[in-house]
Amino acid sequence: MDPSSMADDETVYMTEEGLEELKEELHQLKTEERSRIADEIAEARAKGDLSENAEYDAAKEEQGKLEARIKQIEDTIARARIVDESTVDDSKAYILSDVTVENLDTGDEQTFTLVSEEEANISENKISVDSPIGEGLLAQEEGDEVSIDVPAGTVHFKIKDISR
Repeated sequence: MDPSSMADDETVYMTEEGLEELKEELHQLKTEERSRIADEIAEARAKGDLSENAEYDAAKEEQGKLEARIKQIEDTIARARIVDESTVDDSKAYILSDVTVENLDTGDEQTFTLVSEEEANISENKISVDSPIGEGLLAQEEGDEVSIDVPAGTVHFKIKDISR
């Protein structure tokens, strides 16, 4: 796999697990959530005058947000490509890499897994390759030192380990 193609705005590189989770969310939104919101709209509509009906307005707004999320997920799924880990160069940090870094300012070590934007979850140390830290780590090798601008300032990392 050519790592430079990972920056392509059209394609979304994902793990098979991440794509399945998106498909499950889409199914749940299209079935359960659409039905729930339709019931809320019908219930609010039954209460009479729609011009001053806050419940109706809230339900319609929620419906708009739901439809936007459904469209976003459908678009992501349409552009998704499963990353075959066996084709990823494991001497450098790319998507699906576990990258252990030492913060040169504090001495703290932390391991990040580089993933697609859709799979990012900071509580699991999964960071997007499109985030400032993710971008700063991409294509780096063990032993490299990098300075990355983040909203809180600049962090200085030394890459201690890269694995899959």
